[in-house]
Amino acid sequence: MTPQPNPQAGAAVKAADRAHVFHSWSAQDLIDPLAVAGAEGSYFWDYDGKRYLDFTSGLVFTNIGYQHPKVVAAIQEQAAKMTTFAPAFAVEARSEAARLIAERTPGDLDKIFFTNGGADAVEHAVRMARLHTGRPKVLSAYRSYHGGTQQAINITGDPRRWASDGAAAGVVHFWAPYPYRSRFYAETEEQECARALEHLETTIAFEGPGTIAAIILETIPGTAGIMVPPPGYLAGVRELCDKYGIVFVLDEVMAGFGRTGEWFAADLFGVVPDLMTFAKGVNSGYVPLGGVAVSGEIAETFGKRPYPGGLTYSGHPLACAAAVATIGVMAQEGVVDNARKLGADVVEPALRALAERHPSVGEVRGVGMFWALELVKNKETREPLVPYNAVGEANAPMAAFAAAAKKQGLWPFVNMNRTHVVPPCNVSEAELKEGLAALDTALTVADEHTE
Repeated sequence: MTPQPNPQAGAAVKAADRAHVFHSWSAQDLIDPLAVAGAEGSYFWDYDGKRYLDFTSGLVFTNIGYQHPKVVAAIQEQAAKMTTFAPAFAVEARSEAARLIAERTPGDLDKIFFTNGGADAVEHAVRMARLHTGRPKVLSAYRSYHGGTQQAINITGDPRRWASDGAAAGVVHFWAPYPYRSRFYAETEEQECARALEHLETTIAFEGPGTIAAIILETIPGTAGIMVPPPGYLAGVRELCDKYGIVFVLDEVMAGFGRTGEWFAADLFGVVPDLMTFAKGVNSGYVPLGGVAVSGEIAETFGKRPYPGGLTYSGHPLACAAAVATIGVMAQEGVVDNARKLGADVVEPALRALAERHPSVGEVRGVGMFWALELVKNKETREPLVPYNAVGEANAPMAAFAAAAKKQGLWPFVNMNRTHVVPPCNVSEAELKEGLAALDTALTVADEHTE
């Protein structure tokens, strides 16, 4: 679609937004949201007709891009057939979505509990783990994000938790592997893995194994920095959970449904959790949907005992119809294979070349369509480009970099000292190269702040 400029309409949209919309994660008087006129595929555009290549996939959810005609048609067809229905009934779209998801989840994660999004999927996974074990505590990693609802934000390990952390949620944080900034003085991935597992087992011992219901990890942390765990780490966590009778929860809200070049990131590591959360890419965010994939053992806990939880819109027919169509599109169009192939053949070589050229790029890491560049002041000392959790003037170098990317027609995903490369999983090679070229240009602005 060719964008048609309409500044007057854009001004009206912007005025209504500023008058009435309360935005998340924002100081309301300090933001200037872009008025978006439309979107298609890997692009969106404003009311002035300027088009942007979306390297954020919305919020890492448009895994098949915007406005895929087959998914739009499926939503329209479902709306004409049955717009909504209560969750206590068997509904075709809901049943089929659950079947298709269960076909792709690892191991025996064959029961699907539907939620409205990722945060409440995490809420219910934790509730299931606590009820299954009869234990109160949950262990989660620093440098993690699990959602904005009360339990999920307490489980989160980054600064978004601080303002809402009542310190009474039964959550204990620990250090997960991060070789680039190792908390374990490791010099190799093998050392990082071994020492991180030793640290985790020590934390379990000092917290009391009999008090811990679950360990929850993002299979690959997303907004915390796309830190792919070293070989053996997730398998080691699985062993610790088995050893101490702890439920192992993997959060695949970002990493799932093709983002890593596999249906689920757990498949990269050959690990099967007891519970797995999902959302976002399950239907490319076209209608809100999330869920928990439940193992046979935990499902059996609630075979004769009611599960005390639910949502009015659990398995909403429109959302489930979108999921059925999205999974079909991904299978028919080779979207997962595309993410894997272009990630290995195009994104990784290009990002590593950028790291060679730009003094601001300290590290490149990722897989599939799930990458991050860590930006630094000095490659030798690894000093971050801006301080941890910087805002205002302290964050000016990152803000300048983001502005430069947008000027080039690239909408970046910038978070703390990182820029993420997370385009739709069905992005074309030409679109990728366009975005990477724009990123190359924008990084020269970040380079101006290096030593």
